[in-house]
Amino acid sequence: MKKQILFSLFITTFALNANAATQWWERPTICKINPTNCYANMGTGYDTEYWDARSNCRGMKYICPEALSYSNNGEPELVSRYNIQNGGTIKRDFDASILNGDCFGVRKTINSGSMASVNGQYVNVYCSGALDSPDEILPSGGEIMLTNQPTCHNLAQNGYVAILTGGCYGKRFDESKYYIDCKNSTDATPSRLIVLNGATGDGWGFETLSDANNAFDEMFSVSASQRQKYFDAE
Repeated sequence: MKKQILFSLFITTFALNANAATQWWERPTICKINPTNCYANMGTGYDTEYWDARSNCRGMKYICPEALSYSNNGEPELVSRYNIQNGGTIKRDFDASILNGDCFGVRKTINSGSMASVNGQYVNVYCSGALDSPDEILPSGGEIMLTNQPTCHNLAQNGYVAILTGGCYGKRFDESKYYIDCKNSTDATPSRLIVLNGATGDGWGFETLSDANNAFDEMFSVSASQRQKYFDAE
């Protein structure tokens, strides 16, 4: 029994001496923040002093108001890491990992930014000028509609065709040199793009769009028959 007491005193004395050489905040009995729950680097778009209780860590992201799933006062809002990842706080069309000015939250895009997510589906991003009144202008400068997507007729009124150019849809055609035929189009793509070969249309006497389409149909038919007669047989 005496030997056991002496052995216990020896162990206790050794432990006290070992702890005396270790700073108290470095001892294993002290609770420490788990750094894996923290943001590794914080700068613009973060509040580095705000305590994120759910993640047991300091530092929270500012989320842009347009990326939030609820309406607020139109200002960036601090959101916990847990709510960003699991709480349904971020709209499904937005990516909260991308900085947008001084807050996080940019509409998701694919195909080098030429298509953007709207209500869970991807729609064309149009070049500036192709749309009369876009619902939203993206950070890239591209424009989108959030409800009714533009048709061939809508674009043709401004002289545009839904052709991908420079990372967005919308190529401008000089109406004195080209005719955009939307007669049989069911989406934003025209049925045909007719080169006018310098014709001005003076004296054609078209009173309606239907008259113009009929005339172009006839010209197209004649052109096709002539091509078949003189070229396809070779």
